[in-house]
Amino acid sequence: MRPYSMDLRKRVVAACDRGGKTREQIAEEFGVSTAWIRRMLQRRRETGSIAPLPQNPGRHPKLSGQRKQRLRGLVERYPDATLEELRRKLGVRVALSTLHRALVELKLTLKKNPS
Repeated sequence: MRPYSMDLRKRVVAACDRGGKTREQIAEEFGVSTAWIRRMLQRRRETGSIAPLPQNPGRHPKLSGQRKQRLRGLVERYPDATLEELRRKLGVRVALSTLHRALVELKLTLKKNPS
């Protein structure tokens, strides 16, 4: 979910500063929650800013860039290796499902020889 725009934030704060309306009325007028208005005004009191807080980008992928290229090389070298064997050869602690997703992203399939 993206943060509300600075334009909306400024208009809401201006409406609160003008007075004459309750926070509930302002929230309904601008389509926001009263809790959001309360938190934004509290942040303005504490920090002097109504700008949104930095967003958490999430976890960094364990298999990206060089590791994915190394995985590609391992699959080419060992086309009948299992996911477990590839994980051991890769030397990175990842779940087998993570390894499988990386193979799907690389458009690689594992071919098992029938025993």
